[in-house]
Amino acid sequence: SGITDKLQEALNTVHGGFAYLIMTEHEMIGALDPNGFRPLSLGRMTNGAYVLASETCALDVVGAERIRDIQPGEMIVIDDSGYRTQTYTSRTQLSICSMEYIYFARPDSDIYGVNVHSARKRMGARLAQESPVDADMVIGVPNSSLSAASGYSEEAGLPNEMGLIKNQYVARTFIQPTQALREQGVRMKLSAVKSVVKGKRIAVIDDSIVRGTTSKRIVQLLKEAGAAEVHMRISSPPLKYPCFYGIDISTTQELIAAKKSVEEIREFIGADSLAFLSVDGLIESIGLHA
Repeated sequence: SGITDKLQEALNTVHGGFAYLIMTEHEMIGALDPNGFRPLSLGRMTNGAYVLASETCALDVVGAERIRDIQPGEMIVIDDSGYRTQTYTSRTQLSICSMEYIYFARPDSDIYGVNVHSARKRMGARLAQESPVDADMVIGVPNSSLSAASGYSEEAGLPNEMGLIKNQYVARTFIQPTQALREQGVRMKLSAVKSVVKGKRIAVIDDSIVRGTTSKRIVQLLKEAGAAEVHMRISSPPLKYPCFYGIDISTTQELIAAKKSVEEIREFIGADSLAFLSVDGLIESIGLHA
């Protein structure tokens, strides 16, 4: 149709990461950027209707069966006759954003056939192999780090305890627009369980350190609650470079790992020790090409 031709032409002028959706009177059209930075999946409802979603968990919620993932540089057109796909560029390379597996996606989603919970659990297990610690228990920072914490605790042979409670009604602090709002959000978001952590040596598993705001507050919370030692273990590598493809990290100045060594970050957040997952550990844990 005329609109798909125009859209194909327009998409070739767009640079960056996107999962695109447009609806007309007679069609629903989806497209994915040439690098597949973001996921996009096709599903079918029990009544035969087709749906597109950026996470497969959304298909599960509405009772849709997953049909296929949209591929990099691909456009899908859905109308009364069904769906058809076409590529709008041949210059494609799958480069899914690892932050989808680390932080953004829900654990019950699958991205290119890899379950997010399973990938995070493997990250935690690999982190335990790379950076063990003499501790009494493992605590995951809720909610995005709980899968990695379960992997770490199993691999390390340590109990996995609920020592931090999350207020479910506070937005994700990482994507708050200002530092003041991020700090306020962290204060409101997390509370320590004193009876669990008092007098204990704790290995805290968190998915990432971006600006250091959350990590510093977590260490402070746990020590105020009586923890004897707080060892931070991060289930992703240090985030050192800006992202211009859909994450709110536009300058190196925002990234604590771009300006400080691991030891300097440890000192800033007040932890007794700090270690990150290696890049190889992350790649192998995600396992896209395994």
